[in-house]
Amino acid sequence: MHSRKLLPHLDRWAFDRIAAREWPGAQRVLPRLTRSANHGLLWFGVAAGAAALGGRPARRAALRGMASLALASATVNTLGKRSVRRARPLLDAVPMMRQLGRQPFTSSFPSGHAASAAAFATGVGFENKWWGLTLAPLAASVAFSRVYTGVHYPGDVLAGAALGVGAAFAVRGMAPTRAQLAPPARPRAEAPALPRGRGLYVVANASSGQRSGPRPDRAAEVHGALPQAEVVVCGGPDGMPMDKALEEAAEQALARGGALGVLGGDGTVNAAATVAVRHGLPLAVLPGGTLNHFAYDLGVETYADAARAVESGEAVAVDLARFQVGPHQDGQYFLNTFSIGAYPELVRIRERWAHRIGAWPAGILAACEVLRSSTPLSIEINGERHAVWLLFVGNCQYRGLGTAPVRRHDLADGVLDVRVVHAGRLAGIRLLTAALLGTPRSSPLVGEARLPRLRIGGLPNGTPLAYDGEVSAVPGELTLEKRNEALTVYRLLPN
Repeated sequence: MHSRKLLPHLDRWAFDRIAAREWPGAQRVLPRLTRSANHGLLWFGVAAGAAALGGRPARRAALRGMASLALASATVNTLGKRSVRRARPLLDAVPMMRQLGRQPFTSSFPSGHAASAAAFATGVGFENKWWGLTLAPLAASVAFSRVYTGVHYPGDVLAGAALGVGAAFAVRGMAPTRAQLAPPARPRAEAPALPRGRGLYVVANASSGQRSGPRPDRAAEVHGALPQAEVVVCGGPDGMPMDKALEEAAEQALARGGALGVLGGDGTVNAAATVAVRHGLPLAVLPGGTLNHFAYDLGVETYADAARAVESGEAVAVDLARFQVGPHQDGQYFLNTFSIGAYPELVRIRERWAHRIGAWPAGILAACEVLRSSTPLSIEINGERHAVWLLFVGNCQYRGLGTAPVRRHDLADGVLDVRVVHAGRLAGIRLLTAALLGTPRSSPLVGEARLPRLRIGGLPNGTPLAYDGEVSAVPGELTLEKRNEALTVYRLLPN
């Protein structure tokens, strides 16, 4: 038989065999399952549940899955069904109880349901392979339900699934996963392996990451990942002061050849990093704050990530940045960002409202208030006078999957990422965009430089500044500089 006729013949033969066979329990499940997947509703529901109940990794996986589904669906409807016009199967061999009440009338090739199912499961799997494997049986059941109910030939389903997988690969090519953009595992650093957390002294901030509702049991969270770690909880009404807790934990870790750990947000991690550097201790970061910028850029997204690194003794050296008033002052470290101008005021207003309406709405409200009431700041940058809305300095170069620099690829590149939003036409709109995205966007009003050192002068005493989510006041002229590879942090290394 000619090959052009052989494939359709095999397709119809497989369809008839499936239609003639009894599938225990399928009659009650598969027709309902195929209807639930109409217009992608099943996958929208899964994505919404993951976004609502999961953390940041789950939201990212849900977004990738939906982007893959959208591309697959668009390809099926604009190219696939218009390129190959194939009639739907005849339903004579399909039992009435299996058939759908409303039969589709579009081309049978390829299956849109199979494409969407495969695209969503594959997209999620690119973010987390175990989640993708968990969704695979559901996706396969949706695809098979199209043949079971008689609306597609098996070849239509296989072609749709292949197209869906291809769409997920295309999305990954346009927007690489965090695994593809993981921070380099260099320079590696020496750190003790602490099985089950024995020898790790963790200071947990009970106030981090919790805007409302009951406070989480931070000690139980740590012990769930590292059962033998020593935990001190601070930040609550009855807790030990943070500075004292960190110093005592560091002294005990130093005496026992262990390591310092911290559970909290970026401000808490900043305080712990300062203590760890002073005592020459490696630091284990457990992301327990609202944003966790440093931990995520490091590649530590869960307590389990931190625990595996601590138990195996895998660590890297990262840069610290510091601002100081004079040459003989100790200065203040920052792990992520430093800024002066309108942004510190925005942070102050946002924090005042965040516990009432949420961080994102509070950020919008704060940005609008700052635009209404703020004026540009006249400062000297490396000896040159500028009128600016905002001066942003990042510890290492920020980049992202678009025009907004939202994360760092390398935490030991030796540079300060300096961005200045100059006063000028539409500067207020630029500031609003910068506030909502967290950092300034590339535009004609934004000046950029990568420097090892920066001098800022001409500031009135008391000018507010923000660093790692904390707000303080400028006592005078400032010098910002790098301390390359100054901090050792636990982080899983690639095989």
